[in-house]
Amino acid sequence: MPKPDYYHEKQISISGFKLIAGIDEVGRGTLAGPVVAGVIIIDINDNVEQTLIKLGVNDSKALTAKKRTDLYKQLIDISTDYSTGWASPKEIDKIGINPAIELSITRAIKNLKIEPDYLLIDALKLDNLKYKQTSIIKGDTKSLLIASASIVAKVERDKYMENLSTKYDKYEFKNNKGYGTKKHIAAIKAYGKSEYHRKSFKIKGLDY
Repeated sequence: MPKPDYYHEKQISISGFKLIAGIDEVGRGTLAGPVVAGVIIIDINDNVEQTLIKLGVNDSKALTAKKRTDLYKQLIDISTDYSTGWASPKEIDKIGINPAIELSITRAIKNLKIEPDYLLIDALKLDNLKYKQTSIIKGDTKSLLIASASIVAKVERDKYMENLSTKYDKYEFKNNKGYGTKKHIAAIKAYGKSEYHRKSFKIKGLDY
């Protein structure tokens, strides 16, 4: 399977853009926890591209937890700037998952210390943002910047869910990260939903 590279980044850079930010989100389909957007700015040149490839940067879903954690630290060191933006379960319930994802991305960009001049986004196009942008379907498998952003978002969200598990151990957030595993759904049936569950996400067989 092809691995992500700097093809899209280089095409944008040739047009004169220098501060290109990769953006991706995690947590879209979970039953509990926030949706988190990661944004990262990294230099666009052949040396950095080869460094990212040698490090093994890829779609976060294709990596082990340990590999993601190791890469997270290395990406922070390499990056010009990075940040995350979060939307809570209550916000997701109030405005819907897609607007909540847009909200998390907007917050992630605002949290940057350095303003980007171009956005590379996985799948979404955000008309409410002033930045020039390109949306790439399955971008985390094609773009090294988007893949890097997916790693940043995934590691930070996973850590949050693991910490949450100490308070709500019966839901096993440490293991399922909020996704609808059989054990997680069984726990919801037994104990109901916690304050960190998305009330608007319906579960087959449960009447909420």
